Amino acid sequence: MPLASNAGPGVIGRVSVFKELGLALDTPDEPSDIDTVTSSVLRSPAESSARTWDGDHPSPSRRSEHSDKRKSWYRRAFSRFSFRRTRFRSSSPTSLSPAAFPTLTHVVMLVLLFIIVLPGLRLSVPIGRARYTSSVAYGGPVERHRPAEDLDSSIRRLEVRADSPTDTCVRFSHQSTIVNGTLYIYGGQSKKSLEQKEDTWNNNFLTVPLTSSFQAGSPPIKGLSQPSGPPPVANGYLWHSLTSLFLYGGLFSDSPDQVPSPFSLWEYDIPSSSWKEHKNPKTSAGNNSEPAGRPIERAAEGAGLSVPELGRGWYFGGHLDFYTTPGWSKMVPRLYLKSFIEYTFPGAQNEGVEELEGGKTAGNEGAWRNITQGGLQSEAGFTRRADGVLVYIPGYGSEGIIINLAGGTNASFTQLNVIDVFDIATSSWYKQATSGETPTFRVNPCAVVAAANDGSSYNVHLYGGQNLIPFGDQKQYDDMWILTIPSFTWIPVKTDGQSNPPARAGHSCNVWDGQMVVVGGYVGQDLTCDSPGIYVFDLSTLRWEPQFRALTGSNPQGQQPSQQKSTGDKSHIGLSGSYGYRVPEAVRQVVGGNEVGGATVTKPVQTATQGPIATGTPALFTVTASGSIVTQTGAAGQSGGAGGKDGPNIGAIVAGVLAGVLAIVAGYFAFCAWVYRRQLALYKNHLTMSQRAGASNFGGEKGAAAGLLPRSSGGSSRPADTYPGSSHEAPTSSSGAGAATDTPPRDGIDANGSPRSSTDELMAGQEPTFLGVLLSPRRSLRVINRD
Repeated sequence: MPLASNAGPGVIGRVSVFKELGLALDTPDEPSDIDTVTSSVLRSPAESSARTWDGDHPSPSRRSEHSDKRKSWYRRAFSRFSFRRTRFRSSSPTSLSPAAFPTLTHVVMLVLLFIIVLPGLRLSVPIGRARYTSSVAYGGPVERHRPAEDLDSSIRRLEVRADSPTDTCVRFSHQSTIVNGTLYIYGGQSKKSLEQKEDTWNNNFLTVPLTSSFQAGSPPIKGLSQPSGPPPVANGYLWHSLTSLFLYGGLFSDSPDQVPSPFSLWEYDIPSSSWKEHKNPKTSAGNNSEPAGRPIERAAEGAGLSVPELGRGWYFGGHLDFYTTPGWSKMVPRLYLKSFIEYTFPGAQNEGVEELEGGKTAGNEGAWRNITQGGLQSEAGFTRRADGVLVYIPGYGSEGIIINLAGGTNASFTQLNVIDVFDIATSSWYKQATSGETPTFRVNPCAVVAAANDGSSYNVHLYGGQNLIPFGDQKQYDDMWILTIPSFTWIPVKTDGQSNPPARAGHSCNVWDGQMVVVGGYVGQDLTCDSPGIYVFDLSTLRWEPQFRALTGSNPQGQQPSQQKSTGDKSHIGLSGSYGYRVPEAVRQVVGGNEVGGATVTKPVQTATQGPIATGTPALFTVTASGSIVTQTGAAGQSGGAGGKDGPNIGAIVAGVLAGVLAIVAGYFAFCAWVYRRQLALYKNHLTMSQRAGASNFGGEKGAAAGLLPRSSGGSSRPADTYPGSSHEAPTSSSGAGAATDTPPRDGIDANGSPRSSTDELMAGQEPTFLGVLLSPRRSLRVINRD
């Protein structure tokens, strides 16, 4: 069994977490010494798959384990009902002798009975030999005239059944989730009165619309048709994509006992309102996972989680026993788990699965992984547990992280001062210490996460649960705690003086429009009823409210406004249900910032040493006054670290250096542009003055050739030099004694040995260029300063 792989021995005994008179270990039907069952071993998958069934009748070995004076399970299950087979009794204490019974009248009546009545009875199967042979994917009846192969290859509809009842006294251990603003509730246990002890398991299917406001005391619960295929289970989980629900795991009834069926994943398609069965699921190979081809078993009382944006669902831990696994004997102890089941929804991608590498998508059956080798899973400090919770935190690593909280076994609990963190991208577990006052250890709580608008903090709200120690005296809690991420600090929520719901365990909670919606829960024996059993907690004001307030949001996933347009990058995922959430004052006092975020404590108070929390920073969403957003990756504030102390912020330093360099370059270009414009203006001014001076002194052809215009003499040409503001023409190139040569004059000295200005030299017949100014700004600056 893959869920039991590498799990080792389990914890002896089975505990029903919600027994009315405290927790009691269930014992086999007949008394036996515990030493006599220590040699019992679990069936292997091969043995389990090889078992045979005769209709609803268990195999002989099964009947011997579950018999109550050799009665099969279904006869005992219905023994409490009033209908019985009619028996004939005599008026005397002794039976009539055979000779005294028949008379002629009786014989005639019996003959007429056989002739007239019996032909009208069309029995489809021999009495006592009914066989369950249907393998219909949707659990409907098999049509006799239709070939079996046609049934297996076509889409079938479930049998139409009555709507699920909405009126109940108490509801707990159910499965629930929210998809596109609708709350779905499936199965679990429910009672019509506090005195009801049996038949509490059900497959009721309910919805509560969250797109309109309502009073918590009168929620608009709607009963959908009870499905004929999915089993009535409790303490399983409802995964969800944006269009489907997936029912995984769960316990079958223990009062009366119900033999669990072989595991199938049941999918509810929301648009078509139909169920589909995925039979015989098997594992796929992948990162830190079991080999491919191993059957997936049904676990119960584990911790579940859906991340529809990633197209995946997870289920951690839980246990296997007689009420989850076909072929499991009551004499075999319950087995607690620490494996991690991952299911990739049909059509979704997952690089952690070998067959989906390279961007491939899962087929119609999805893809399963049983992660058993993810880092700490093989270490002693990573304990087996059930009845905990999982929450998803985006922004860390390339796909986010999963936080594992609470849970335990019959004899121990999981600590909350050091918690387990799972990096989705690497399929590895890490430890992270927390700070602040720590909640009391517990099982069966519920938890939701709300995101700050800018993503600088994610606040986990943990509510309720129970303590199972001492044995037989369980205690339910009504307290609320916040674990704020990334500081990993616990914050107690003060709800004194509020209209708090009764303490509870085995309830469910989901978040929508920044409000936590609590459904059901086991409330002990003191409360007569907990009906309708729906409560609303405002995560922004930290108050229990008498009504649910539907907010107007443009995103069906209920994300914060700044996170609705997040990119396709899996590290930039907006958290569903957080629309309208504002960071409460109790959190801001610990991490800083304001209602929309801006947390200044950006690292765990207890320094992280492993995983993406230690090596990376979350994706942040910057909110502007106009409502536009900019998605970026970086630190949430300019300060952070242990205890909120100031420390070096590498991202800010790099950004500051780059900004400084760009500012210097921009300033230099602006300065050169100013110098170039000045020098160009001087050049044009000198050119005009020189041309005017040459024309006034020499006139005609000679004047036209004067000034700064080049002239040819003796086959050579060079620019003429003219002193600014004078009519003296520079010497020309000629032959003869005392004539000037074509040798360029030295810097500052003309051909006659007279001093020359820098302006004359730099502007001798050449128009200045911007590139020249960039390459030699000092020379250009000397021109404009001396002129």
